[in-house]
Amino acid sequence: MDATFYRSSRTGKPPLRIGLLLDTASLPRWSAEVVDHIVQCDFETIELLVFNGSARKNAGEARPARSLIRKVIDTLRDARSRRSFLFILYRRWDLRNADPSTDPVAMVDCTERLAHLESMQVDPITTRFVHRFPDDAIERIREKKLDVLIRFGFNILRGEILTAARYGVWSYHHGDNDYYRGGPAYFWELLEGNPVSGATLQVLTEELDAGTALYKGLFATHAGFSHVRNRVQPYWGASTFMIQKLRELHAHGWDHVERNAVKPAPYQGKKKIYSIPSNVEMLQWLVPLLIGKTLRRLVRRPMIRHWRIAVRVGAPPIPNSISQPEMSGFYWIGSPKGHYYADPFVVEADGKHWVYFEDFDYATQLGKISCAEVRDGGLGEPLTVLERPYHLSYPCVFRDGGTWYMVPETASTGTVQLYRCTRFPDLWQFERELLRGFAVDTTVWIENRVYWFFVTLQEPRGRACQLWLYSASSLDGTWTPHPANPISTDVRYARGGGAIFRHEGKLFRPSQDCSGEYGRSLTLNEIVVMDREQYRQEPRVTVDPVWMKDLVGTHTYCRAGAVEVIDGKTLLPADRVL
Repeated sequence: MDATFYRSSRTGKPPLRIGLLLDTASLPRWSAEVVDHIVQCDFETIELLVFNGSARKNAGEARPARSLIRKVIDTLRDARSRRSFLFILYRRWDLRNADPSTDPVAMVDCTERLAHLESMQVDPITTRFVHRFPDDAIERIREKKLDVLIRFGFNILRGEILTAARYGVWSYHHGDNDYYRGGPAYFWELLEGNPVSGATLQVLTEELDAGTALYKGLFATHAGFSHVRNRVQPYWGASTFMIQKLRELHAHGWDHVERNAVKPAPYQGKKKIYSIPSNVEMLQWLVPLLIGKTLRRLVRRPMIRHWRIAVRVGAPPIPNSISQPEMSGFYWIGSPKGHYYADPFVVEADGKHWVYFEDFDYATQLGKISCAEVRDGGLGEPLTVLERPYHLSYPCVFRDGGTWYMVPETASTGTVQLYRCTRFPDLWQFERELLRGFAVDTTVWIENRVYWFFVTLQEPRGRACQLWLYSASSLDGTWTPHPANPISTDVRYARGGGAIFRHEGKLFRPSQDCSGEYGRSLTLNEIVVMDREQYRQEPRVTVDPVWMKDLVGTHTYCRAGAVEVIDGKTLLPADRVL
């Protein structure tokens, strides 16, 4: 995510005093980026580096070269390594999936960028996996009057170091700490088939991975069985958590940070503490996966995930549902061969209903915006209304002061664009650029002379999503970021799934769930509070793809008057589609 928003805190308060707990000056790329965020901001300073003396010694020791056969023999001789031999082999195989341009754990030498900072070395008192700090080290650290210690090194910490800084030791836990304590990070989500992989920023306590969770994000687990690929999105998606919460601490104080911390929940993991999987666990996981993959290759017929849109008129709307909504009565619209239709938005004008949608061309891999009138429960002849040399989708169409506007998704340009209708429904011209950034599925809501813009920002390396809310006093006014941003870092709710609408006095925001796979399902969230200081939404109705036979996804819903539109994804043979 873009950390620019968090780099300034114009409160006039003294800067926070930060200490870093490090093994060596070589850091994983994600850690180095977090350090850069701290260095680049104007509200905190790094006052002390605390290096792990034992790690430095180990890093300086030259290890004799060993042949592959020697490595295998040494591994099999050690009882612990022998128990996890298959995982060791798997991990070596999986390294081939690492992309050097996006690998978050590739090591970076930070010696130069840290050289000007005061440092000390501590030889921790070690008991198995636990590190405690000697009294003299604690005393020197306390003398620096640090506000926060940030842990990037050492083992499990216990003892007085946990209270040596005013607001404790802050540390990332790469995993959802309600389900996964221990490690390896982001492996067990694959083995257990969990569609989401979490990341937590916590204040450490004596209990492992059970400290105060300051912030949590949930990201999509990567399809397949590559541990290396699965860690990319959550590592990069969580990289701004630290600077986000430090800025909150500086601007609003500890009470605010604590009040907005993640509510504690009972631990629900299948294991008390996760560790490296045994050979039996690896076989139980890998054998069925490999057999299934082999069988699919033997009988494989080229298949495509094909989107369609559907229309329903006069039925009780989905928000009336309490549990699984009533979905009968939707009429599916066919698309020309070589195309799919998705992302429908319906509007009412002069007594007629018009559906705007993405018209995707498989040959060019580009989408354009088309529209069609709702007639006799279906759609009339489609009209092309907006086409560019880049991809267009998600046509958020709305009216302001008698004029129709559209904000289509134009993420490939790195901008959010506004178009104005010069002849309804089919002539549109570019009006202005609203925002620069890799943004998808921007949704606009206007009420009480306030213009609200819901924007899903994507981190470019792993495509992690955060939902950001902006407001303005006019359509061409300056966007003000909401103080609660990001209002969601949960892959199940962060991405827009259609136009915001009011129903029976309640305001609903559709969102799509991209866990498991893109556009798996959609949820109608009731916006309970939305003003310039607060935002809160609650999920009310979820539409899973089980509502129609053969659906594997459904991710956009919109309604206007008695007309509802939705889309759905099915797995079809390529020769039926192309």
